[in-house]
Amino acid sequence: MTKVFILDANQQPLYPVRISHARLLLSQGKATVFQRYPFTIILKESLSNLKLEQLGFKIHPGIKIIRNS
Repeated sequence: MTKVFILDANQQPLYPVRISHARLLLSQGKATVFQRYPFTIILKESLSNLKLEQLGFKIHPGIKIIRNS
C-alpha cells in the first residue's frame, strides 16, 4: 500500500495518506502537487484546529563491508 506525503499550508508535514485520499483532495481542489519525487501534495488551507501528530524518520546508513586484500 503506497502512501503520499502531505503538507499543510504552512509546509508542516502531516501523516502520510493513501493514494485514493490524496486523489480525492486533488480532485476537490483542496490540495495541489508540491513535489513530484517523492510525490508530495500541499493543502491550500491551514489546519489550525487539529492536533497533529509529530512525525520523524530514520535513515539506515547501510552495511559497511571491509574486505581484506
